[in-house]
Amino acid sequence: MAKEQSNSYQGVMDHYDDLLTGRKWWSRIYWRLIWNEDANLLAQKVLDFIPDDFQGRLLDVPVGTAVFTAEKYRRMKGAEIVGLDYSDEMIAIAALRKETEGIANLSLRQGDVGDLPYPNESFDCILSMNGFQAFPDKEKAFAEIFRVLKPGGFFCGCFYVKGERRSADFFVKKVMERKGFFRPPYDTFPEAESRLRGMYGDDVLTERMATACLFRCVKPQREDVDKE
Repeated sequence: MAKEQSNSYQGVMDHYDDLLTGRKWWSRIYWRLIWNEDANLLAQKVLDFIPDDFQGRLLDVPVGTAVFTAEKYRRMKGAEIVGLDYSDEMIAIAALRKETEGIANLSLRQGDVGDLPYPNESFDCILSMNGFQAFPDKEKAFAEIFRVLKPGGFFCGCFYVKGERRSADFFVKKVMERKGFFRPPYDTFPEAESRLRGMYGDDVLTERMATACLFRCVKPQREDVDKE
């Protein structure tokens, strides 16, 4: 989806992890003033949806640089983890992190969330942290994730929602979209909640956290769908 998305990150890769984690003074100011969020707390709450003793196959899309997930994945020794990202630069950084931090159960692949290279019902869990605001075709991305998730499997993550903070909405429109990091349209929190419930039914947990929607959804079993 959109080759320019990969190029958008190339010029800022050196500072990307610093910005994402808020570990520098300037990045902490950025998170506080623009988003009013703690990026590390947000990531921790999302990752807590997945138990450390998870057994099964997990897809992480977009895997990014794996800055938030590396420590978690090292603990998930019974899981087979696949990290997919459209950006070759992100994959290269994630591969270096995998090697230096010894994450043996993680494989990495360049690919498109709108055309996932996996058969139907391939994964027990799908994680998507801060990806949907960047996906050009969000409808296709949601549909593809639903397709490759097994019945009874769960989809969890977070993404930006509009209408929660004026400074964030302004920054998204004037900076993030122009740089190619974000792609409209975006849901409001109620729209995101309605979308997820429309696809996954009643077994959906959502939480509003500043400008983000956190979620965990369980794909209905076939007999549950048949009853409806």
